[in-house]
Amino acid sequence: MDNGSSKQTAALKRIVERFAIDGAVASVTPYGDGHINVTYLVVTDEARYVLQRMNTDVFPDTAALMRNIELVTGFLRAQGQETLEIIPTKDGRSWLAADDGMFRVYRFIEGTMSYNLVDDLRVFERAGAAFGAFQCTLAEFDAAQLAETIARFHDTPHRYADFRAAVAADPLGRAKDVRDEIGFFDERAPEYGRIVDALADGSVPLRVTHNDTKLNNILMDADSGEPRAIIDLDTVMPGSMLFDFGDSIRFGASTGLEDEPDLGKVHFSLPLFRAYASGFLGEVGATAAPRELELLPEAARLMTLECGMRFLGDHLLGDVYFATKYPGHNLVRAHTQMQLAREMEERMPQMHAVIDEIMGAGAEHDANAGSDSDAAEEEHDDA
Repeated sequence: MDNGSSKQTAALKRIVERFAIDGAVASVTPYGDGHINVTYLVVTDEARYVLQRMNTDVFPDTAALMRNIELVTGFLRAQGQETLEIIPTKDGRSWLAADDGMFRVYRFIEGTMSYNLVDDLRVFERAGAAFGAFQCTLAEFDAAQLAETIARFHDTPHRYADFRAAVAADPLGRAKDVRDEIGFFDERAPEYGRIVDALADGSVPLRVTHNDTKLNNILMDADSGEPRAIIDLDTVMPGSMLFDFGDSIRFGASTGLEDEPDLGKVHFSLPLFRAYASGFLGEVGATAAPRELELLPEAARLMTLECGMRFLGDHLLGDVYFATKYPGHNLVRAHTQMQLAREMEERMPQMHAVIDEIMGAGAEHDANAGSDSDAAEEEHDDA
């Protein structure tokens, strides 16, 4: 270990020791692959913890952010749900302001695992049920207590306006090389307001939502495979269940990773869509408004387009928001989202038919029914 790394590790240990942890710190090492916060695994001689340096550029109001998480985790725990446990500082605060940033510590949830990619229909159905149950549990929570941690987070027309501003600014001169990609998002601009317009006219109800429902934000029990806890609560705030459903499909119903450079491996899987929708609607379907059900397939496409334009916009601005591992990483991510959106557009009638089938079959529906014929119809989905 070089001297710089040794100094950083020593500094991180001093930070961790200001929290009310059990035992002496044995190690602090980088952990996970999140885009926003910097995360470390802390091992003591008694327990394990997760230390995070929070991204104050993305979440400038640390006090409001942590207050949201305290409120939501406290409510979930009171309802008997396993959730993140905030470890306070030794003076009783939920976060620490240090010289080099704002830090928090969670207890490590042992005996769990998460997925970045899944082709097991049963696992993805459980994921849908987990996020559906999360939302249903919070239906009794007073959303007025929550601060908006990122203003207009899933306001797709607003995201498009930000994207166009990035195209206009083009500080590194990259726009000339991605004209086709820019045109792809421009062509679909008239459709971006469908969910926010439905929220505005009341045909889609306002709910407490997670707003970042990637598959890897569910911790599954390592033995049983059952969902244990929903993590990454930084973006929990009022919104639409369509945001949560759509983002889950964007991430989880892809046959490739979010940054897979080989687009031949990236396809939208209708069997995975069916499985997730079955689990999700099994929890929230009875409370869903007709317009919500109607927009579920479209939500998957809109969240995919929204994420794609964010990746491309960040590429144009010089990769200032999403963490990257190599030049062009955000452009690779944008390409995967474009690929998925195209295939969702092609399969939109089948997606609507799946929702109709699930809601018509009710509790008797089996997410695995028809999966063999779906897989045969879409061999590349399981490739």
